[in-house]
Amino acid sequence: MFEVLSKIKGLLKIDQVCIDNNVFRLHYKATMILLVVFSVLITCKQFVGDPIDCTSGNDKVPQNVMDTYCWVLSTFTMPNLTGTIGKSIVYPGVGIGRSNEGLKYHKYYQWVCFMLFFQGILFYIPRYLWKIWEGGRIKMLMQDLNCPITSDAEKTEKNYQSLVSYLTENTGAQNFYAYRFFLCEIMNFINVIGQIYLIDLFLDGEFRSYGTDVIKFAEMESYDRIDPMSRIFPKITKCSFHMFGSSGTIEKIDGLCVLPLNVINEKIYIFIWFWFIILGILSGLSLIYRIAVIMGPRQFRAKLLSACSRLSLSHHVYIITREFEIGDWFIFYQLSKNIDSHKYRQLIADVAKKLNDRDDYKSDHLTA
Repeated sequence: MFEVLSKIKGLLKIDQVCIDNNVFRLHYKATMILLVVFSVLITCKQFVGDPIDCTSGNDKVPQNVMDTYCWVLSTFTMPNLTGTIGKSIVYPGVGIGRSNEGLKYHKYYQWVCFMLFFQGILFYIPRYLWKIWEGGRIKMLMQDLNCPITSDAEKTEKNYQSLVSYLTENTGAQNFYAYRFFLCEIMNFINVIGQIYLIDLFLDGEFRSYGTDVIKFAEMESYDRIDPMSRIFPKITKCSFHMFGSSGTIEKIDGLCVLPLNVINEKIYIFIWFWFIILGILSGLSLIYRIAVIMGPRQFRAKLLSACSRLSLSHHVYIITREFEIGDWFIFYQLSKNIDSHKYRQLIADVAKKLNDRDDYKSDHLTA
């Protein structure tokens, strides 16, 4: 297990070049790593022991055969069964029922580890697409400008002048780059909301209200209610084993199964419920912010650039936001996360001056 987790740890390293934002990183770093760790955790016997242990009280069925049979063909509970634990029932949903109606079969536990791993992959897809579409553009533009002190000042200055020229000579050519990033943000939001419904389908419609049910029943006495965790992830279930008797008659052997794995599953899924709700809210707020950036006035984008450069709103910032389209502004905003703050303030002044000189040159020629 620790060998696997040590490889996952590499995903936690801080990227040298930042090409996204904090909410984006919550999806492909925090959430993906959590899901993969959960997937590995429930497969480790040192934490949960055997995933299932069944007993039938019948010597005709070996213990290992009963365990394997009930694991493969699923176990069941009777949710409508009521009574006092230790008197009329063994455990909530486990007792003597009058009929086979209302049985709830539990098959999901065979697939939990695969489901969690698959979900982790889904959270990484927007990041994977963005890395392909981004193509290392910010890294190429940034070059060595993220280092405040450098041994090769001449090379740094040359790189800096190249960056200034690129930003002023390619205005209006970056929109497609920016909209691809915005698309990935939309994909993140759709993914987290879609995964809530995916887990709900996986758990037979029990997940969407799982967290609220746990909160609702948290303050009640245990003998007055059936814990939602025990209902969705029962620790004790029933299993019916069928085999031929000595005369050829089919015998039904009733088994009682303990599922230690569900002790871990219930904790994992209550954490996932709260985490996905929080992540969905943050992603939604991030989209609202992005819409405000795209649709809002240029003054709003000017304030954002001023905040990045730790400057008050200046004439230089207004020139940049006046001349730049949304894609150009986005490139400039991304550079603020990677370039040394002193160099970034200088970049704002130099790009604004060059844009202003270009406009004056065009104006003089048009007048002439």
